[in-house]
Amino acid sequence: IDRYRAVASWSRIKGIGVPKWMAIEIALIWILSIILAVPEAIAFDMVTMDYKGEALRICLLHPMQKTSFMRTYKLAKDWWLFSAYFCLPLACTAIFYTLMTCEMLRKKNGVQIALSDHLKQRREVAKTVFCLVLVFALCWLPLHISRILKLTIYDEEDPNRCELLSFFLVLDYIGINMASVNSCINPIALYMVSKRFKNCFRSCLFCWCLPAEMLLDEKQSCMKLKVTDRASDQSNSRTTNKSITA
Repeated sequence: IDRYRAVASWSRIKGIGVPKWMAIEIALIWILSIILAVPEAIAFDMVTMDYKGEALRICLLHPMQKTSFMRTYKLAKDWWLFSAYFCLPLACTAIFYTLMTCEMLRKKNGVQIALSDHLKQRREVAKTVFCLVLVFALCWLPLHISRILKLTIYDEEDPNRCELLSFFLVLDYIGINMASVNSCINPIALYMVSKRFKNCFRSCLFCWCLPAEMLLDEKQSCMKLKVTDRASDQSNSRTTNKSITA
């Protein structure tokens, strides 16, 4: 949403620090996140189970929930997580990046946005974020598929349920590990896709082994990108203001 607003109204990107409306948005996001996490904190509990003659205490979704709301949440939990934490982010990303692409290509007051360095940099940003969204989808999809399949296919009365349950446990294990890999693979994906990230990453991490001339070139490249971004934003802001005034 912030990237779409930045593309739709370059003149709003001014000053230093966090604007008041953005601070309110961040606070609301954190408050909403805490509220959504409350049912998870209530539903999970330490349960004692017998395993090979020993009492084993594990943290899991308690099978006997006390309130009707928590019982309903227990039944709808996997569908809720799949729709709210997987489908909704992907849908929002697709919608706003489609709008952002249209905004970058459409005419404003008869003035076509030119293919400048600034637009090329924005396209690189769009490509980078698209790559991260694709990685997010590929890493989290197996876990959600295993949970949804277990809800829809698994039958406790089925005589072959042990083999099916073993398959779901393996799929769930793979899904959990792939979901954890999502955070680890993001820097690698950024390094491969974003030229800016690659230059800044190399100048920061490999400063002890790179030659002084190459290190200086990397730092100058990072500074050049920052200066170009700032100049492009100011230029586009003036162009937008002139077109609006005209």
